[in-house]
Amino acid sequence: MKQKAPCRIGIDIGGTFTDVVCLQSGWLTTKKVSSTPADFSIGTIEGLKQIIAKAGVGVSDIVELVYGATIATNAILEKKGAKVGLVTTKGFRDVLEIGRLRMPKLYDLEWRKPEPLVPRQRISEVTERVNSAGEVVVPLNVEEAQAALDRLLSLGVESIVVCFINSCINPVHEQEMGKLISSRAPNLSMDLSHQVLPEMREFERMGSAVVNAYIKPVASSYLEAVEKKLKSFGVDVPLLIMQSGGGLTSPSLARERPITMIESGPAAGVMGSAYVVKQTGRQNIISFDMGGTTAKASTIEGGEVSYIPEYEVGGELSVGHHMNKGSGYLLRVPSIELAEVGSGGGSIAWIDTGGALRVGPQSAGASPGPVCYDIGGTDPTITDANVVLGYLNPDYLVGGELALNASKARRAIEETIARPFGIKVEEAAYHVHCIANATMIRAIRAVTSEKGRDPCDFALFAFGGSGPVHAAGIAQELNIGEVLIPPEAGVFGSLGLLSTNVEHCYIKTHCCDTANLVIEEVNRKLQELNAEGSNDLRREGYPPERMELLRFVDMRYEGQNFELTIPLVAEEFTLQVVGQMKEAFAQEHERTFGYRSDENVWVVNLRLVARGLPLESRMPPKILTHGKQVSAHRRQAYFGPQNGWLDTPVISRDALKTDSRVGPVIVEEYNTTTVVPPGAVVALDSWDNIIIKVGVDSIRPYRH
Repeated sequence: MKQKAPCRIGIDIGGTFTDVVCLQSGWLTTKKVSSTPADFSIGTIEGLKQIIAKAGVGVSDIVELVYGATIATNAILEKKGAKVGLVTTKGFRDVLEIGRLRMPKLYDLEWRKPEPLVPRQRISEVTERVNSAGEVVVPLNVEEAQAALDRLLSLGVESIVVCFINSCINPVHEQEMGKLISSRAPNLSMDLSHQVLPEMREFERMGSAVVNAYIKPVASSYLEAVEKKLKSFGVDVPLLIMQSGGGLTSPSLARERPITMIESGPAAGVMGSAYVVKQTGRQNIISFDMGGTTAKASTIEGGEVSYIPEYEVGGELSVGHHMNKGSGYLLRVPSIELAEVGSGGGSIAWIDTGGALRVGPQSAGASPGPVCYDIGGTDPTITDANVVLGYLNPDYLVGGELALNASKARRAIEETIARPFGIKVEEAAYHVHCIANATMIRAIRAVTSEKGRDPCDFALFAFGGSGPVHAAGIAQELNIGEVLIPPEAGVFGSLGLLSTNVEHCYIKTHCCDTANLVIEEVNRKLQELNAEGSNDLRREGYPPERMELLRFVDMRYEGQNFELTIPLVAEEFTLQVVGQMKEAFAQEHERTFGYRSDENVWVVNLRLVARGLPLESRMPPKILTHGKQVSAHRRQAYFGPQNGWLDTPVISRDALKTDSRVGPVIVEEYNTTTVVPPGAVVALDSWDNIIIKVGVDSIRPYRH
């Protein structure tokens, strides 16, 4: 049994469930509670109360609380952000509307790009100009600036963004405008683009600043409410927020730059995946997280997480790389590379006007939820389909704490889908299941084949409440031979929150041909980044020996309008390092796009990631769990028209410790269910991961 010792808490707020974990002396206690969309902080405190009671710890035993939330993402998806006004250089009023003229669907005449978060009537122009060298060509017209501010205030804006051309080189005019706003409206939320994104390209800088301003009041009030409720509950320990880049930050910094936490929950899952990968010795995996609202995919290649400098949010397919853009709102912020689709357990199945069956992206969420939850939902969802198929146990979801109404789920599938198509209800449910798989395969391909990687070269690492239900079927479609399901897969994102470190990201634009690179100037900017990162970590209590400074360079061929981020092979530039970086860029370009070029190579941006390292490892070598055992039984499950209904053994994870099994098999646990299709082989490895071999007859089981 676990010993009385300090504990760490991870809380992951999802659209349907709030997942909470408590890690104490290597033992992991988990809890799933329903999210509270009206006020997510209520679900936070409820989850905390329940995990404390279940783990048998006191509030005083908590030494750290790490938080991941979808509040920022939801504000964008649901268009519930602040009323934003924008002040920009005269002649640049339509930058947001024009964008980059990218279309994710070239031949879809009905496609419409997302409406700008700031409508044109709330954008004011001001006469000023700074050239590309940072020289003031036209001074800021103070009278126009005052008039622009008065106009926006009269429109009732709740937040103001200032984005002037070339302010990333010389921000003097933005600073002047900022002082004017502070004097006239001191309580108004304000974002200066050079502070949000000190990088060239006005659309990316303006768009990122606008998104930050749009979600800042929502995220700020939410985080303040969480901190207040935690303190009233007696929790007075550091609260750390997961960022999109996989590192942790303080609530005060997250309130100022909430765009860094938009993908905090998905990022936590990827960081947890990387931790398990290191334990198992694997190099290449696809991290696949399917929750109640969305499904996310990312890659870990050569044991390293994939990072990107920008991504889109709010589109049909939110993805990081530049090959599929235009369906969402672009954010130029360092992030883990993720592809996200609206396909979760709560995604609604429906028939469009053309008579085609569709699944998502609309979600039933936590309220009213899937029909089978029996709390008011009427539209059939993926979860309802999986209940009808026999994959989910109506009496055991969340360890039996959530009873499902299977008859209502069956009736909803029959009336909404089966009857209109004239097919059996199980066939309709299977079609919903397969369409959901196809949607999630899009996300996996976006981070593999569309980047020049073959999915067959990776293992599929699946988690989330719904991920293990669909993982094996997805692997079969992609010819992926191996699937891994980690312990406590249903709350794995919360565990991932505890596996990472404090981290800050910095950037400086330095656009120059490598043939004409002034080594001294580049190294001076690198030293400035090093000093900024070191000073911030020092203020947070990290001595030099517990600092890790990672340097990266954004590079491109001459004439390209996008870059690849390449790790700097040394602490500073030399002529030899320049040559090595050019070759590293060419190799990555060839791997991603299939070719290399003789064009000149340009350096565009310098980046720094500053990490604060703990005194000892934040994670134990192996997680010990208190998993509730399932009594072995059997039930009918439907595996498509070729196999039909099969009498399927239902077992616990521990049952695999003695021997492997050949599918069909269903592995039931407190927070998730793993479906092993006919012919696949399942066993445990030495870390208690469920290993599913797709398309082979046998594997060697792990024996204690």
